[in-house]
Amino acid sequence: MRVFVEVASRGSFSEAADRLEMSRAMVTRYVGALEQWLGARLLQRSTRSLTLTDAGEHCLRRSQQMLALMADVEDETSSRHEGQLRGQLRITCSVSFAYAQLAAAVVDFLALHPQLKVDLNASEGALNLVEARIDLAIRISAEPDPALIGRVLAPCCSVLVASPAYLARHGVPQQPAELATHRVLSYANFGKSVWTLRRGDEQVQVSVSSHFSANEATALLRAALAGGGVALQPSYLANPHLADGSLQRVLPDWQLPDMAIHALYTSRRHLSPAVRALLDFLAERFATLPWQPQ
Repeated sequence: MRVFVEVASRGSFSEAADRLEMSRAMVTRYVGALEQWLGARLLQRSTRSLTLTDAGEHCLRRSQQMLALMADVEDETSSRHEGQLRGQLRITCSVSFAYAQLAAAVVDFLALHPQLKVDLNASEGALNLVEARIDLAIRISAEPDPALIGRVLAPCCSVLVASPAYLARHGVPQQPAELATHRVLSYANFGKSVWTLRRGDEQVQVSVSSHFSANEATALLRAALAGGGVALQPSYLANPHLADGSLQRVLPDWQLPDMAIHALYTSRRHLSPAVRALLDFLAERFATLPWQPQ
C-alpha cells in the first residue's frame, strides 16, 4: 500500500522508485501484487500518463487511511512503552520561513526527541496535504484554508524596507503616494500592483510599478539589500537587517495588513503524538520571539 500510494501521488513508477529507494521493477511488482490481491486493475498505464481507475481511486483513499492509522498505532505504542517519540514527520512551509525560523526550530525539537526524523518541504506552492503525505503545514495567511484544522502560532507583521544606498540615491518617501515614483520590489503572486497602508483610522491604497517581482521573499530581500528598491518584507526576515542598519524602514508611521502564522493539519482524530509535541513546541518557542518590526 505504501508503494501504491507513492506511485499514485507522483503519477510515475520511476519517481516513486526514486523516492522509496527501490528499483522500478520492484515497485511494479508491489503494485501488481496489490492488484492481484484485490482482483482489480488500479492503474491505467500508457507511454505518457498514469491514471487511477475507479477501483484505484477507492484503493488510494482506503490505503491512505490505513497507513495513517498504522502510523498512529506505531507512534502511540512506542511512545507508551519507551517514553520516546518515534517515526518521521513531514512538514511544509515557505522557503523564507524555513530559512528564518523553522529549520533552526526543528533542529532544537529533534534534540529533544532523537528518535524522530523530519522531512521539511520548503515550497511556495500550497501542497495538497493528503496527496503529499504532509503531517503539518506552516502557512502565513490572513484567511487559511477552511478545509484544514488550524492553530495560530504567532502574528506575522510586514514592513516596507530599502537599503541606505537606494534611499540616498532616490530619496526617502514621506507619504504613501510617493511610492508610485520609486522602484518597487514586489511579489509575483500577490500585491504586485497595489499596496494597502494604514495609519490609525486612515487607510490608503497605492498603485505601484514593480520593476522586479519574485514569488519568494528571500529573493526580494536580497534584491533590497543590493539596492534594488523598496520591498515589502515579513518582519521575521527584515528585523536582523533593520537591527544592523543594512536596511531601513520606509514610511514607519504606516502599517501594512497583518497576517498570522498558522499550523495546519487535516484531522484532529489522526493527529499523532509527535505532531502534537511539535505544535506545542513551536507555540511555546514562537511566543517569545520579536515579531514586530524593529
